Amino acid sequence: MAWISLVVAGLCEMFGVSMMNRLNQRKDWQSLMLLIAGFAASFLFLTIAMEKLPMGTAYAIWTGIGVVGGAVIGMIFYGEKRDWRRLLFITLVLGAAVGLKLAG
Repeated sequence: MAWISLVVAGLCEMFGVSMMNRLNQRKDWQSLMLLIAGFAASFLFLTIAMEKLPMGTAYAIWTGIGVVGGAVIGMIFYGEKRDWRRLLFITLVLGAAVGLKLAG
């Protein structure tokens, strides 16, 4: 259950980041409310996950999902660059999160 909560927290983090971009573009109340809801849900599920998982592992995985997800969403939906260096560093973030889980 903790791992499911952690993945949901990461997905909510991705949603919140997407809503930051939407708010920057539209500047409306709906975008602001969705941004707040996304980050609030993210912190709630992260808190639930951290009841069973070590803080360092949970935070690293949560951050990794948010970073990688935000970068991928930016590339797919917002036309951000997709060069090999960017993909390399996204892979390094994923590798670091997996490595921390394996080491801990």
